[in-house]
Amino acid sequence: MTQAEQNTGTHNSTIELQSYDLIMFDLDGTLVDSVPDLSNAMDATLNQHGLPSAGVERVRDWVGNGAAKLVSRGLAWAKQCTEDELARALFDEVYLSFLEHYGRTNGQYARLYEGVLPLLTQLKGNIPLAVVTNKPMAFTTPLLNALGIDHYFAHVAGGDSFPEKKPHPQPLQEIINAANAQNPVMIGDSISDVKAARAANIPVVCVSYGYNHGQDIRLSNPDLVIDSLASLL
Repeated sequence: MTQAEQNTGTHNSTIELQSYDLIMFDLDGTLVDSVPDLSNAMDATLNQHGLPSAGVERVRDWVGNGAAKLVSRGLAWAKQCTEDELARALFDEVYLSFLEHYGRTNGQYARLYEGVLPLLTQLKGNIPLAVVTNKPMAFTTPLLNALGIDHYFAHVAGGDSFPEKKPHPQPLQEIINAANAQNPVMIGDSISDVKAARAANIPVVCVSYGYNHGQDIRLSNPDLVIDSLASLL
């Protein structure tokens, strides 16, 4: 693969999904645009505590490191302080409120990105598929069910499935071991996915449209950047 191909996100014949024996997908920002649900829950949470709404675009930049980190970023923004300056008792109270609100909105407004269903349909039955996300399992399973894609995945790992979550490689390594895979690949959207894959010593493909805290994912040097999962068909 040339540097030009990587930088433009051009599909290259060296990335042939049929050559892998396990394909692991990130969830939020890769398969699913869940920001509408998360933003709705975040704004309701902040408003409940007398704080201003953050809005969709801010929440989009905060997503990617799990629910607790999302709430920490949102609360720090609303209180105009750093995350380290947040009082623990306040964070705990707001976090519980967020979990309640998100439990009600999860899956209501989220949508699959272009190319997701055709790709999953093509791959199912040929290659084991997995989801490796930092979203807690209490929200991951209902979201997969609501979108009708739960049956595509042989393995699902959430942010609380193991002691560590991405960018630590443990979730990837655990799923690789469970699948007894020798040649896996990770498909994600953020620097956490790239770091986890690099630490697990496996290739990583990233989508250009996901949640990467407002940064161009190409700066993280994944093996390939694509503009749509449809390009992998």
